[in-house]
Amino acid sequence: MSGRVTPKGKRFTIPVKYRLLLMLLPFVILITLFAYLPLAGWRFAFFNYRPGIPLKWSDFVGFDWFMTIVNTPARQAEIVRVVKNTLAMSGLGILTSWCPIAFAVLLSEIKNMRFRKVVQTLTTIPNFISWVLVYSFAFVLFSVDAGLVNRLLMDMGFITRGINFLLESDHIWLKMTAWGMWKGLGWGAIMYLAAIAGIDQELYEAARVDGAGRFRQMWNITIPGLLPTYFVLLMLSIANLINNGMDQYLVFRNAMNKDTIEVLDLYVYTLGFGSGTTTGIPFATAVSMLKSIVSITLLFAANSLSKLLRGESII
Repeated sequence: MSGRVTPKGKRFTIPVKYRLLLMLLPFVILITLFAYLPLAGWRFAFFNYRPGIPLKWSDFVGFDWFMTIVNTPARQAEIVRVVKNTLAMSGLGILTSWCPIAFAVLLSEIKNMRFRKVVQTLTTIPNFISWVLVYSFAFVLFSVDAGLVNRLLMDMGFITRGINFLLESDHIWLKMTAWGMWKGLGWGAIMYLAAIAGIDQELYEAARVDGAGRFRQMWNITIPGLLPTYFVLLMLSIANLINNGMDQYLVFRNAMNKDTIEVLDLYVYTLGFGSGTTTGIPFATAVSMLKSIVSITLLFAANSLSKLLRGESII
């Protein structure tokens, strides 16, 4: 990368360290705007804020909203419920985190490149579909009256009337995990496919010379080559154990499954914007702050675990 020509005819060159800084600058700006500037909203947790009233006119209450979490039995029960839902669904996500690596390994073994690209494209597209459209797709499949699944089951004589799969709360954690896997499986495999492409091909050639079949090559070369990437992503997943988003659970939530589908992020959103009370914003901010502190603690704990088990740090 070169700059303008100086009057003496010498070409002006930007030093490498400044080039790297300029390349990094857009990302630093985005992180600052969308990750650090919003932290100024944490001050709402220390005031008795009412919407429409300037914060400077609100009463300063210190840590009262934080104490409300543990001092009120009703609030304690709510927090325990949403934390249980959050940990359960995040735990299921971690337990199934091996699925993208298995899918990537199997996909890389497909020798027909055209078929492989078709499969990869079809499994990656759902990641770019909003959860609203995913729910619309689920409604077409599982609605009581016109759902494809109910129609097939009734035509085959397995049931006599439609089952409301979307309304009932039975096995809701497993259902949400299944929808999340369907949506993110192909996208999650992309990183592992890139890692597979980076494995030294001479290892496979040496294995074939020694008489190893395709399964042995996968087990002894491909999977060990992917484990470092998998463990880094696993540690980051543990650090984000209580941050599993809210979009999916918001669109699938209803009056019947509300108690078992509501996670912390959705609970904070509901408190702040959907509770219909004037005290929702400061209390929701207090809960969100504690959630962030727990996430940071889990991140450092996961980093310490990575150092202990693998001798490598993730941060």
